Amino acid sequence: MIDLANQKVDTLPSVGEKSKQDLAELGIETIDDLLSYFPYRYEDFHISELTQAKHEEKVTIRGRVVAQPSVRWFGKNKSRMLVKLDVEGMIIHVIWYNQTYLKPKLLNGKVIVVSGKWDLYRRQVVAERTVINEEEQKRLLGRFDPVYSITNGIKMGWLRKLIYQAFAAFGSEIPEILPKELRNRYKLLPRAKAMYYLHFPKNRQEYALARRTMAYEELFLYECKLLWRKRTQTLQTTGIAHSFAEEQVDQLIESLAFPLTGAQQRVVREILADLKKEKQMNRLVQGDVGSGKTVVAAIALYANYLSGYQGALMVPTEILAEQHTDTLQKILSPFGMRVVTLTGKLTAKERRERRAEIEMGLADIVVGTHALIQEAVVYKKLGLVIIDEQHRFGVKQRAALRHKGESPDVLFMTATPIPRTLAITVFGEMDVSTIDEMPAGRQPIDTYWVKKEMWPRVIRFIEKEVTKQRQAYVICPLIEESEKLDLQNAQEVFEQLTIELAPIRVGLLHGRMTPAEKDAVMTAFANNEVQVLISTTVVEVGVNVPNATVIVIYDADRFGLAQLHQLRGRVGRGGGKATCILVANPKSETSVERMRIMTETMDGFVIAQRDLELRGPGDFLGVKQSGLPDFKVADLKEDGRILEVARQDAIRLIYHGAFATDPAAQRLLTWLQQEQMETDRLD
Repeated sequence: MIDLANQKVDTLPSVGEKSKQDLAELGIETIDDLLSYFPYRYEDFHISELTQAKHEEKVTIRGRVVAQPSVRWFGKNKSRMLVKLDVEGMIIHVIWYNQTYLKPKLLNGKVIVVSGKWDLYRRQVVAERTVINEEEQKRLLGRFDPVYSITNGIKMGWLRKLIYQAFAAFGSEIPEILPKELRNRYKLLPRAKAMYYLHFPKNRQEYALARRTMAYEELFLYECKLLWRKRTQTLQTTGIAHSFAEEQVDQLIESLAFPLTGAQQRVVREILADLKKEKQMNRLVQGDVGSGKTVVAAIALYANYLSGYQGALMVPTEILAEQHTDTLQKILSPFGMRVVTLTGKLTAKERRERRAEIEMGLADIVVGTHALIQEAVVYKKLGLVIIDEQHRFGVKQRAALRHKGESPDVLFMTATPIPRTLAITVFGEMDVSTIDEMPAGRQPIDTYWVKKEMWPRVIRFIEKEVTKQRQAYVICPLIEESEKLDLQNAQEVFEQLTIELAPIRVGLLHGRMTPAEKDAVMTAFANNEVQVLISTTVVEVGVNVPNATVIVIYDADRFGLAQLHQLRGRVGRGGGKATCILVANPKSETSVERMRIMTETMDGFVIAQRDLELRGPGDFLGVKQSGLPDFKVADLKEDGRILEVARQDAIRLIYHGAFATDPAAQRLLTWLQQEQMETDRLD
């Protein structure tokens, strides 16, 4: 059998030196690359049944012009042309923007074909493609044409023909990857047929079956890779078998000012069990804003200390580092532990002193930003690494801290709840613990969405709350005025509210300030020397001022749901009633939906799932640091159920030896071994 991954694309007669270079720009260098270069969409020229069409769905209609076109002009070159069509006895409107050249051809009684977006409520189509010529209509109708991403040097028709040639020459060499039992169970197509149908489906039914097959295959292969790597790491990596008396840990828990929730107790048990195992812990703890992750971290750090090791806690901001240090000192210093902070704002002398304490083992816990991973920082005996808001650090930063000790246990924490489909895809190598219960007494935050015209009433509300000895945040998306975006900015709001709220003291916080300036403002706010803090999203993560009961988010429609939820979590931390006001005049349905969701639920996991549905996984996690694979067919927004099934099947193969006699499974296991060997070699 020919290895298509090593068969160069210029073995096809249509590919010369120039086209070979053009294909390489698309990432196509081999026959395998070409056959798996799938269309990103399809032009469907099957006539749509309008009575079944959904709102905003793309449709293709064929109808007779029943009235002369009417044209309205907007300025010099912008126009809107409307024509009434009789489509199977239904009179609908078709809208063309800036295409008045079609007007002479749209004669009364003329039969035309139009593709575009269907507006169910107005009974109209916004035209994207118009076919007036009868011969062209006959040629196109009934077709389902693939559309590929191409460069200037490649024509769509030529690429379609080239892929067809590749199937004719090499289609019989496409290897089967999925075990036969799985293909039969889920009624999946043979791989070669599925790939062909993705490129050249005759209709939507063929496309849907091919897509389902290839999406399952992609997700199954990916989960096999994750699980193989996790299994290999478990077998290869010897960690620290921590030894500590659980009675002492219980004493710490009993000393807390509040009882642990059931969810916290469950997660603590999972972490303590990991610490005792002679394998490196690799666990993610996710919990909603205010669910008590820091206390769980403190208990883990104490158990690590009892077994004679140092702990390190890495956080994304200096403000958060200082807050965590204060919290940990209150909990752990009565038990003889020394907690120190290591951040960039320390003087050179202070940094040298801290590094010396760490190296000599005088510091039991080190809390800091990425300063923790600098080469000059040497730990005497690092046993536990905790990385808070782990998605804000790059893969290399996280790895650098792990390598500061000899296989220390690693605990990741995030206050951004992650939908299950993303958790098992991005964090498939980790064990995942979830704190899905809020501490007793934590009240829901009243959330309101108001239009910008109500801004004066919002200011009066802030004023009223401050007179009750409470404090408020006002969040703005920009630091200073921008000509490109019509957004409220922090500097302008600060100047405005300083005047309007006088004599109430107003502060300003943003990312361009020096660390010392930020600290001064936050300290003043924490001490109630500043009652209203105007800020950008610097306060999104971790900032804890229990007396703050109001947060106003201006231009709230410019933020994602997860970010809005994080910001909302800055208030109500003192146990009293708190309010979040979203100020926005959204211009899209998606933005309106975000405002609606925020006012209806406080559940971060529900919000995270809706955010994923609205924005997609790349935007949800942040594309650069998301760790998301680049799936060609599978879509995590749509294929969550397929992912769950594929993962269970991958577990059966990797951990239980299912399908062991199937030739496809044997090839897959051999490939996984080779991939792991190559990864180990590069590491």
